[in-house]
Amino acid sequence: MSDPDVLGLFPSGSRVDGDGMLTVGGCRLDDLAAEFGTPVMVVAEDALRQRARDYLAAFRDRWPRSDVAFASKAFPCTAIQRVATEEGLHLDVAGGGEIVTALSAGADPARMLLHGNAKTDEELELAVAEGVGLVVVDNFDDIDRLERIVEPGRRQACLVRVVPGIEADTHAAVATGHTGSKFGLLPADARVAIDRIRRSRVLRCDGVHTHVGSQLLDADQLAAAVAPVAELGSFDVYDFGGGLGVRYSYTDHPPSVAAYAQTMIERARELVPAGARIIVEPGRSMTAAAACTVYRVTTVKHGAVTHVAVDGGMGDNLEVSLYGQRFEATLPARVGGGDEVTVVGRHCESGDQLIDGVPLADPAVGDLLAVPVTGAYCYTMSNQYNGARRIPVVFAAGGDARLVVRRDTWADLLSRDVPLPQGG
Repeated sequence: MSDPDVLGLFPSGSRVDGDGMLTVGGCRLDDLAAEFGTPVMVVAEDALRQRARDYLAAFRDRWPRSDVAFASKAFPCTAIQRVATEEGLHLDVAGGGEIVTALSAGADPARMLLHGNAKTDEELELAVAEGVGLVVVDNFDDIDRLERIVEPGRRQACLVRVVPGIEADTHAAVATGHTGSKFGLLPADARVAIDRIRRSRVLRCDGVHTHVGSQLLDADQLAAAVAPVAELGSFDVYDFGGGLGVRYSYTDHPPSVAAYAQTMIERARELVPAGARIIVEPGRSMTAAAACTVYRVTTVKHGAVTHVAVDGGMGDNLEVSLYGQRFEATLPARVGGGDEVTVVGRHCESGDQLIDGVPLADPAVGDLLAVPVTGAYCYTMSNQYNGARRIPVVFAAGGDARLVVRRDTWADLLSRDVPLPQGG
C-alpha cells in the first residue's frame, strides 16, 4: 500500500512546512493538536467552499436550471450546513434533527428536501410547519401522513422516490437502488403514488427522485438511474440523488465532478424535458476530502504485527468497522515512507482497527498521526463507546483556526441521566 502520494489525499492546499510539519488550511497540525487536543477533526474551509462552487458550476454550465443539494447526513454539523448554504447549495435533510441544525445554520427551509424511509408524524409536522420545500415521498404511508398534516388551502410539494433497479458496485450497506431496497417505490407503485398525489387537495407532485447508492466510482452507473425515472413521464423536477465516490486510498480513482456532471447531463439531454429542473445531492463527495483527523500515538507494540495504537478509533470513525473502508495515514512530522504497521484504536473491541498495513516512518509514543479523507460520515456516526468523548471539529483557513464543535466533556456523558428521586 506504500505510495509517496499520501499528501495528495489531504485537503487541497495542504503542504509540508519548512521543518517538515504537515499543514492543513495553512495551519500546522502540531499547533492545532496543542490548541485543541487530540483526536481532532480538521476541516480545510477553503477546500470545502471550492468544492461547493465546483459542483454548482459543473452542473449549471451544462444544465442552467439545475440545483445542488448537499446531503447533510454526510456531515450534519451546523457549521458545514452554513457553508453549504452560504455557497448557494440547497440542503438534503434526512430527518427532523437535520432540519433543526439546518435552520440553526440559517438555511432557507424552502431550499430543503426531506428524505427518509420511515418518517414520523413529528418529523413531517416539523417539515410542514417550517415550510420545507420538497418532501420526498418514499412510501404510501408518507402520503397518508401528509394528507392528515397539511392544512386545507395549502399545497406541499413532493417528489416520489423511485427504485431504479440498479445493482450498485459498492458495499451492500450503502447500495440503495437495487430491487428489494428499503428505499423508494418500484416503478409500478411509483406511478400509483404519483397519480394519488396529483389527485390530492393538499399535495403537489413536482417530480421524481432516485438514488443508486454511495461511493460509486463509475459515472455511467450513476447515470443509469436517469432512464427509469424519465420513463415515468414528464415532470418539472428530476432529482438524481448523489453517490459519487471519493479517493480514500491510492487504488481509488473517482471521476472528477466535471466528468460526473458531463455524464449525467448527457444522459438527461436524451431523456428529460429541456425545461425541467435537475437536482443532484452530493454528500460524501462534497465533504470527505476537505477534512482529516489528527490523533496522538499512545502505544507501539511490536510482535507478529506492529500495532500502533492511537487515542481515538471507532468512536470517531466507524467507516472501517461498518463498511470495511480503507483509509491511509501519515505522521505529520515525517510525511510518507516507513515500514508497514497496523493502526488500531483505543476501544475495547478487536474490530477497532483503523488501518491495516500502512507505512509510517518510525512511529513512537507521543507522535501525531493524521488520517485524511474523514470528512464524510465520521462525524455523523461518532459515538461515546467505552465512555469516549466525541471529538471536536476545527475549521482551518488561511492559517487561522476556529472551533466549530467542541469536544464532549465528562459532564456530557452524564447529561441525559435522570436523577434518582429524593428520599425513600
